Amino acid sequence: MKLSTRGRYGLKAMFDLALNDGDAPISLTSIAERQGISVNYLEQLIAPLKKADLVKSVRGAQGGYLLNKPADQITVADILIVLEGPLGPTECVRLLGDDACEQADYCVTHMIYEKMRDSLLQVVTTITLKDMVLDHKRMHAGPIDTQFFCNK
Repeated sequence: MKLSTRGRYGLKAMFDLALNDGDAPISLTSIAERQGISVNYLEQLIAPLKKADLVKSVRGAQGGYLLNKPADQITVADILIVLEGPLGPTECVRLLGDDACEQADYCVTHMIYEKMRDSLLQVVTTITLKDMVLDHKRMHAGPIDTQFFCNK
């Protein structure tokens, strides 16, 4: 499964908010500079994250964005599902109900795709933004204003 730039950059932005979490809101401009993402694109990513109550905005000269929940209560899955939709390697295992695959009961590959989806969900539902921050701190003793993820 390959994530789109929406998922990858949205995760980077949320990680940046968690890493720089404090009393003051964080501007999209500062996130954009640290993460190498355009401000315009970040605005498009923040809107659905705000609608999903993962972030909140603060207006004004010192405004910006803050996590709406503690970092240990926001999982990678929370973020990716908002930005990417249901997760899974194929459409047939992302759909539910009447839209689900009609051949699922006798399709061997469907079972494989379900196992892949379940494995992916097991990972992304157990990793929180706090876990990512702690991993970063273990990996990097350097300044916070460097890029944290590869862009590929």
